[in-house]
Amino acid sequence: MRRCITPPNWTPMALALGSLLSALPVPAARAHSAALTDVPSLATTVVIDTTPLAGLGVPLDRIPANVQVMSGAKLRTQHHASLTDYFSDNLTSVEIHSSQGNPYQPDVDYRGFTASPLLGTPQGLSVFQDGVRINEPFGDVVNWDLLPQSAIKSVQLIPGSNPLFGLNTLGGALAIATRSGRDSPGGAAEVTGGSFGRRGVEFEQGGRHGKLDYFLTLNDERDGGWSDHNASRIRQLFGKLGYADENSSIALSLSAADNDLQGAQTIPRSFLDNFRQAYTYPDLNLNRATLFNLSGTHFFNDQVQLNANAYYRSYRNQNLSSNVNGDYGAIGPLSGRPDTVEANNAISAIDQQSYGFGLQLTLLGQLAGMPNQFVAGTSGDFANSRFSQSSQDAQFTPDRNTVGIGDYALRTDAKTHNGDIGLFMTDTLSLSDRVTLTASARYDHAQIDIADQTGRQPLLDGNHSFSRLNPALGVTFNPTPRLSAYAAYNEGMRSPTAIELACADPAAPCSLPNDFIADPALRPVIAKTVELGLRGKLGAASSWHVSVYRTALLDDIAFVSSSAAASSGYFQNVGQTRRQGVEAQLSTRSGSVGVTASYSYIAATYRTAFTERSPSNSSADANGNIVVRPGDRMPGIPDSIFKLRLDYAVTPSWHAGANLSYRSAIFARGDENNRDINGKIAGYAVVDLDTTFRATRSLTLFARVNNLFDKRYANFGSLGQNFFSGPGHTFSGNDVTNEQFVSPGAPRGIWVGLRYAWR
Repeated sequence: MRRCITPPNWTPMALALGSLLSALPVPAARAHSAALTDVPSLATTVVIDTTPLAGLGVPLDRIPANVQVMSGAKLRTQHHASLTDYFSDNLTSVEIHSSQGNPYQPDVDYRGFTASPLLGTPQGLSVFQDGVRINEPFGDVVNWDLLPQSAIKSVQLIPGSNPLFGLNTLGGALAIATRSGRDSPGGAAEVTGGSFGRRGVEFEQGGRHGKLDYFLTLNDERDGGWSDHNASRIRQLFGKLGYADENSSIALSLSAADNDLQGAQTIPRSFLDNFRQAYTYPDLNLNRATLFNLSGTHFFNDQVQLNANAYYRSYRNQNLSSNVNGDYGAIGPLSGRPDTVEANNAISAIDQQSYGFGLQLTLLGQLAGMPNQFVAGTSGDFANSRFSQSSQDAQFTPDRNTVGIGDYALRTDAKTHNGDIGLFMTDTLSLSDRVTLTASARYDHAQIDIADQTGRQPLLDGNHSFSRLNPALGVTFNPTPRLSAYAAYNEGMRSPTAIELACADPAAPCSLPNDFIADPALRPVIAKTVELGLRGKLGAASSWHVSVYRTALLDDIAFVSSSAAASSGYFQNVGQTRRQGVEAQLSTRSGSVGVTASYSYIAATYRTAFTERSPSNSSADANGNIVVRPGDRMPGIPDSIFKLRLDYAVTPSWHAGANLSYRSAIFARGDENNRDINGKIAGYAVVDLDTTFRATRSLTLFARVNNLFDKRYANFGSLGQNFFSGPGHTFSGNDVTNEQFVSPGAPRGIWVGLRYAWR
């Protein structure tokens, strides 16, 4: 996102040219400003990047979508512990689920589509950092813990199945832009501490020397966790070195992270006598990542711009999971004796090297005498991954720790190769000063190869390819400078991941992290979105928008729970699903008080009947199956989300803010037919506070309170079997109960900090 100063009657052609000039180094920008000194009245225009690589962009009032934009500076004023917490409090139609039980690894849901760090979760959002796709090639997961907030310049949330953002853009795309020394000179050091043993240190420094600039930020944070066995250690680094002259710019950036994250799992409702306890433990994720990204821009003249990038990324994940043995008590087919192993520990590792490029050319000109902007480009993303998993028999201690009773045995060892080549174009044509037409298309060819390394699963070897041309068409109408209307249609595709392709047989369910087995291939998911909207301004300090949308998914892929363990199941195409809804937002400011309110209604339903195995569902038949019918609501997606943000400038140096977030009730995973006796997981409302006091020009004090009223709530749930009905919730494998498992929300937390900045 950029803001450029332009006369209100400029055509889109001139607006785009203005944004081009504003991106140039200071001398050219000053020349541009000098040329506008005769203009008596200027307006601020927000320019949106319409592709993953930042280009000239298009003014917001010419974008046929409800794009949400946030600046890194605004993000940091609320002092959230993570980027996803800011999303949850401030972005329309966004909520987070704590399915992993770790505050740095939530599921982010937008319009009923997910970007999750949990391997095996069907993903529906694409995420980019400076044009680099950061959905992991192995599983399409998004590790939210890898990028420091202090590195973020801006974030754009683009709705719908926009094909320009490539694979996995079913419900939307997030485009993150990072800071540089050119836009962030000076430095700062920050320390925080407070509830749950959380304490952190953050440092940043940026500067510019002639045509060179640099930026560096790093942070180290420890969190003891609000629940048992839920501690985290976050270490992140981001650096960028850049060069720019009148016609060209180039930047090399480095992102690195070394994080240790413990999760607490969901717990049965019978465990809520102590909502801090873990179902079983340990559960540990070690995330290590390094990303090098080289990007550049060159202006051939005022009408032609070339953008390019190339990247290399190394990622390693190690996971330790403690699990109940779902076959406890079952009679072995060979031994004829019951299985007496209570638990198993699973260790998995992902080693991944990914690399790719992006290239796009922007042309400004005339088409049939009308101002026109044409963008064409290509991208390539490739990855080699190695996935291995070993398991060990274990027994439970009285507090449900899993203690190994044997050696680890290798169960899965596979190599995968991912490759995606995309070709895209988009054209923005100004039919008049008021009407703009946008047409886009992208062709993707995705290849996924899987090769067994154990020598015991030759049927696992396979080559899978998916190709499709996805179109988009939109129109905007601006009858006045304060009112804009738009309509859009777009299509997107998600190819099945290696995890899904290797775990699609109901007769041979997998655990998460997944075992690999030889299974039938899945079909790609196709998304088709229609959106209509209005946006406008009321006076100088108020803005609003209203939009309605419908996204239909063909051959949607769902993870279907299949046994006592809620994390055991398989993937299948479940026919058509649909997300449709309404969004509305109003922002206004009067003097020292600012108010932003948003409401979204989401109806996420299955449109095709299918049968799935869900033995813990009270409505299941004798075989443990349930029938999902058209119109049944999808689990985990609330009908209503309401958010209210209040900002108050008490004095010029003291600012205070409050967020109210409300989510309506949701169905638990495993209750896809909406008929389980436990019913929905209740809705909830949470209030958060933040305040900032600038003591001196350099020193700032701040504080934050989450869950002010210490509300007890749950934001995620699944159906499963509780094996711990003995005294003190000890193991009782012969007295298993079907229950609804939930992820309790965090209790009240208070943090304080100080920041010292210098120029």
